[in-house]
Amino acid sequence: MPTAKSPATAPEQPGAIGRAALALTSWTERWIPDAFIFALAATVIVVVAALLWTPATPAQVVDAWGNGFWSLIPFTMQMSLIIITGHVLATSAPVRAVICTIAAWPQTPRGAVAMVAFFAMTSSWFNWGFSLIFSAVLAREVARRVSRVDYRALAAASFLGLGSIWAQGLSGSAALQMATPGALPPQIRDIVDSGVVAGGLIPFAHTIFLWQSLVAVVIEIAIVTLVMWLAAPVAARARTAADLGIDLTERQVPEPAGGQVPPGAWLEHSMLLPVFVVALGGTYLVRYFLNAPHAINAITLDTVNLSFLLLGILLHRTPARLMHAVQAATPAVWGILLQFPFYAGIAAVITGTHLSQQLAALFVGVSNATTFPAVVAIYSAVLGVFVPSGGSKWIIEAPYVMAAAHELKVHLGWVVVAYDLGEALANLLQPFWMLPILGMLGLRARDVMGYTFVVFLALFPVVLILVTVLGLTLAYPF
Repeated sequence: MPTAKSPATAPEQPGAIGRAALALTSWTERWIPDAFIFALAATVIVVVAALLWTPATPAQVVDAWGNGFWSLIPFTMQMSLIIITGHVLATSAPVRAVICTIAAWPQTPRGAVAMVAFFAMTSSWFNWGFSLIFSAVLAREVARRVSRVDYRALAAASFLGLGSIWAQGLSGSAALQMATPGALPPQIRDIVDSGVVAGGLIPFAHTIFLWQSLVAVVIEIAIVTLVMWLAAPVAARARTAADLGIDLTERQVPEPAGGQVPPGAWLEHSMLLPVFVVALGGTYLVRYFLNAPHAINAITLDTVNLSFLLLGILLHRTPARLMHAVQAATPAVWGILLQFPFYAGIAAVITGTHLSQQLAALFVGVSNATTFPAVVAIYSAVLGVFVPSGGSKWIIEAPYVMAAAHELKVHLGWVVVAYDLGEALANLLQPFWMLPILGMLGLRARDVMGYTFVVFLALFPVVLILVTVLGLTLAYPF
């Protein structure tokens, strides 16, 4: 007589969120195009909108696009170096040892995905560039150790720092620009000043270090971690790296044959030159921050990149290991190099034809002092889908966003926080910033966006509630 299967041995079934994640992943794998198609499609949409919604002539739209196409080359280089220096640091032996230790903690596929999401978010608060690479390396290491963990879910989890709290942390572009003298043109500073903010500067104490901002960070981390734990496929439905045909074997640093170093290659395997360079760069950074009026506000992309590079040189110890790490990181930036000029062209059309002002007027016209932070978050998310600039587009939007904040008497620092929250949400829908980790993990955007969509659906209403409710506890100007 057949016996009923014991409940203890019955296969685990996915819950509602897990089923939704699997369904969305199946849909995105079939229908979502490559990330580059998003850049091309956004170009078409913005050009058409500028022609239909602004007084700009076709010739003016074309000129705006062409003149702006190469305008973000320095920023493109900075973003590329964020990825490369972050990879150099994350793949050094000491950091690798930390990653291996952390990767050994989870015992179940769901726990592994949730843990990667948690570390991705917490590390992104300190620096999004390091978080992006650190979390991707952690995801690969976890995939080697945890049986039947879904590789797509791990990859999505490693990206969630950029889809949630990165802009509310120490490397948040808008907050850095508002707190740093010279980071914004004088005209924008005058608008922010408006007679109530000395010099038009808003320090970190009134943006990322507000207790309201810190509470929002904690709530977001808790919700996203829970969502990813629920969304992670059960073992029977998971697709591992092996299932996807992805080899997780790490390339080893080539060492001299037989341990003999040719005279010409001696310096490549010596610490002599790295020690000198680290001492030189370290001295410069110490002097730079000692001479800065406010050390935290003096943090820039350039100082972050230099710090990461120097620390990477120190941890890799020899030029040979450093060069190998940089070589391994370089393929991860090809998407940035290809796509960022197109997004620069899009940004130029939006600003050059005053389409951005039309968008802002549309949102501001339906808001009041209570709803304005939520409107700013929505606006930032919408525009971020078309221009995923890592926060650099704040220089374009700050004039009319902050002027509206003055008019509506809204806490100015909280407007920056709301803007940053929306900026991060856009990354869950727009695959541009996924490109570095997708290159490292051997996946495509369509493989992971089902999970990021689920997180967006959960996080979007939470963000709107947070910026509205917590904003009520803050008074104008700050």
